[in-house]
Amino acid sequence: MQKPLYTPEQRLRRDQSPWTLVQGILAPLQFLVFLVSLGLVLHYLATGEGLAWATGSIVVKTMVLYTIMITGSIWEKVVFGKYLFVESFFWEDVFSMLVLALHTLYLVVLFTGWLDAQGQMFVALAAYATYVINAGQFLIKLRAARLQAQAETAAGASS
Repeated sequence: MQKPLYTPEQRLRRDQSPWTLVQGILAPLQFLVFLVSLGLVLHYLATGEGLAWATGSIVVKTMVLYTIMITGSIWEKVVFGKYLFVESFFWEDVFSMLVLALHTLYLVVLFTGWLDAQGQMFVALAAYATYVINAGQFLIKLRAARLQAQAETAAGASS
């Protein structure tokens, strides 16, 4: 049997924490920013036009990512008593570090001029690819949490 994501106490803290709502707002916002930015980046790569818009959108996406990472760490501390790498979300947090590193690398190459504009866009696309994988990891965990809650509700009803 798979270990539940949350103990009853952790679920209560999760449900009572304002950080849960913050994460619930930031996650879809970040995905929307990602989609817009991805479109702008691909448009620039295909046409050579819109570099400023693409660049600005990647910077905004990165700032939203930093925000969700910081607030997510606070959420983990409130719910699990540890800022990062809790057992229930260990691999998601590990992969989040790669996502964060690639987005940060983008800022480094942007502000240092280490790569030309096209190279910068490819770094952004690599960051975005890891983001999509990481978002998928979290969606799988969200589904697992819902299934756990349904199973516990069904078990409680049959008792």
